[in-house]
Amino acid sequence: MDDSSLIWDDGALVTIDQRGLPHEVRELRLRAVDEIIDAITTLAIRGAPAIGIAGAFGVVIATRVHTRDGVVDVAAVQAEADRIAAARPTAVNLAWAVDRVRGRIPDGADAVLAETLDMLAEDGRVNLAAATHAADLVQRLCGDRPLRLLTHCNTGRLATSAVGTAIGALRVLHERGAVEDVIVDETRPLLQGARLTAWELAEAGIPHRLTIDSAAAWAMATGQVDAVLVGADRITANGDVANKIGTFTLALAARHHGIPFIVVAPESTRDTAMATGAQIVVEQRAAAEVTGFGGVATAPADTAVFNPAFDVTPTDLVTAVVTENGVVYRNSDSFDARGQEIAATARQLYERGWMPGTAGNISVRVPGGEDALITASGLSKGELSAHDTVLVAIADTTARPGQNRKPSAETSIHTAVYRTRPAGAVVHVHSPFATALATTAARPGGTVTPVRITGFELLKGFGLADPSSVAIPVFPNWPDVPRIGTDIETYLRENPDAPPILLITGHGITTWGDTLAQARDRAECLEALCELIARTGRTDATPLEIGPT
Repeated sequence: MDDSSLIWDDGALVTIDQRGLPHEVRELRLRAVDEIIDAITTLAIRGAPAIGIAGAFGVVIATRVHTRDGVVDVAAVQAEADRIAAARPTAVNLAWAVDRVRGRIPDGADAVLAETLDMLAEDGRVNLAAATHAADLVQRLCGDRPLRLLTHCNTGRLATSAVGTAIGALRVLHERGAVEDVIVDETRPLLQGARLTAWELAEAGIPHRLTIDSAAAWAMATGQVDAVLVGADRITANGDVANKIGTFTLALAARHHGIPFIVVAPESTRDTAMATGAQIVVEQRAAAEVTGFGGVATAPADTAVFNPAFDVTPTDLVTAVVTENGVVYRNSDSFDARGQEIAATARQLYERGWMPGTAGNISVRVPGGEDALITASGLSKGELSAHDTVLVAIADTTARPGQNRKPSAETSIHTAVYRTRPAGAVVHVHSPFATALATTAARPGGTVTPVRITGFELLKGFGLADPSSVAIPVFPNWPDVPRIGTDIETYLRENPDAPPILLITGHGITTWGDTLAQARDRAECLEALCELIARTGRTDATPLEIGPT
């Protein structure tokens, strides 16, 4: 066998019989439709992408069988395609792949084969892209450090044709030197984790430990898991995820412990025609899988059994769904703590009149440092919830894919700060006294005006090395907000000792700090200072030199 788990060779589909692993690596050569169906239903071939491609090869075989003198019996082949597609109902990839090649049936077996081989080649590219995107996301969320990860079932090249999905992400992270340890659920009742995933990780040299499924939550509780990565058999339009039984339990435990729960799958696993997980047909498997193992009975005879092959994880427990297109779905619930902190702070500042209507915005840098969570555009800051935020890339100020809301128009102001300072949070508000001071202090010509303030006790609130005075930059207010961001970034790069506060003429103030509480406190301190200056009348110096009388 080469790196692909599925090979077309002389009219036969050649693959590894996964039922024999890890102790026996035996080859299967499947030449008949019934053999393909049997291999899929008995889990000799398993994993959503793999059974999809195997099903397509089954249609190739059916087309060859039902071709006489160059004429294809299309109806007969379509009937065989129906049988193949029904072999396992939960995984959408099987029906998707069979449907993809159906259109080539009238053109003959060679045409169906060419389409299937294209699909096989695509699968490796798709999986590598999805795995790379998932690895990038994990490192953004968890930081650039050796990671402790947990996975369920088997999502490697055995479950696909090459690379794998969630295991593919583990491979990418391992190549980057970012994996400390992988906890592998054994995955009852057929032990795909113990038999297959442990085998693949050992083959790849990735450090791992095997555990019973019911120990996973305790591993999280004892600080042994930084993120959970799983695959999927079907993802509905609203983001519900059908996957191997036990996935739902992991998602609940991950949510309780604040651990990212990431689903990695190809776009072909997304079923946008199915609204929610309530519509998914969950396959029920034989009682013998539960009442015994390896031919040895472990339960009393005639014991009734509940043996679903899959469960459905609700969308609100999923941190992100990652495909070859990147992060196609990110659930803001997974950022609840940060979102709630942003919403609570926004409501406080709204009540003070500093964020009137939809004006003003707040952001926090998320773990990993490459993204920030910022208030969404066009929403009243007095009515924000934890869900009213958008994840943006600090590097280019763009929203991460798969989100329904747009970020604030002033996001470029925030990202300018994050790109030049190790800030943990940024507050941008329209407090009246500070905005008035910025307006009266501005110079014509669009230049940055320094405002030097000396001698006030409140200066200690800015964390200055010398709290006796501060030079606060005042930036021009351009209609093109990204231009303001550019001015701020340039100034901060050229002035590494600039204070963590700034003014924008006729616009507002921006402050930052290690935490959102610190950034908010600095905004409050700056407004109080500007109010004190206004009430004492010390605003007439040029350049502006302000101190107590």
